[in-house]
Amino acid sequence: MPRFARDIESVPRPVRSQELLDAVNQRVVIADGAVCTMLQGRELSLEDDFLGLEGCNEILNATRPDVLADIHDAYFAVGVDAVETNTCGAYWSTSPTAASTTGLKSSPGRVRRSPANAPEAAEAVDGRMRWVLGSMGPGTKLPSLGHTSYDYLKQTFALQAEGLIDGGADAY
Repeated sequence: MPRFARDIESVPRPVRSQELLDAVNQRVVIADGAVCTMLQGRELSLEDDFLGLEGCNEILNATRPDVLADIHDAYFAVGVDAVETNTCGAYWSTSPTAASTTGLKSSPGRVRRSPANAPEAAEAVDGRMRWVLGSMGPGTKLPSLGHTSYDYLKQTFALQAEGLIDGGADAY
């Protein structure tokens, strides 16, 4: 069960998150938007890096944080203001239903690992304020097709958001 009510106004807003909102209200904030696409261009091993879980990019948060840091650094080097976490399909990390499609146990800790890698890179670049955006994917179970309920999706996305918050994402 989620810690916070589903009303966003009841969630405490960290200083970095408020600074991001202020920046968005003053200027265009540019984000990377393609971490998962960048991963496809890397020579990663299905067995060693993905632990045999083809297409499960989020496992790289644990097995290859160096690759993710390199991708974030590359985006910051060209001047983006924010990078996305490697959690575009992390619905499986928090949802027992989605986790069952990969044979993994549900673990919000997998979501927390991804933003934990990115803030370090965000702080290290040229003294400018940079941000980490928590990416939340749609998952594989759709209420419109009868796979799950809307209420269940709300609960699991709330758990995913909490993992991103706990991991240090500035927004999601």
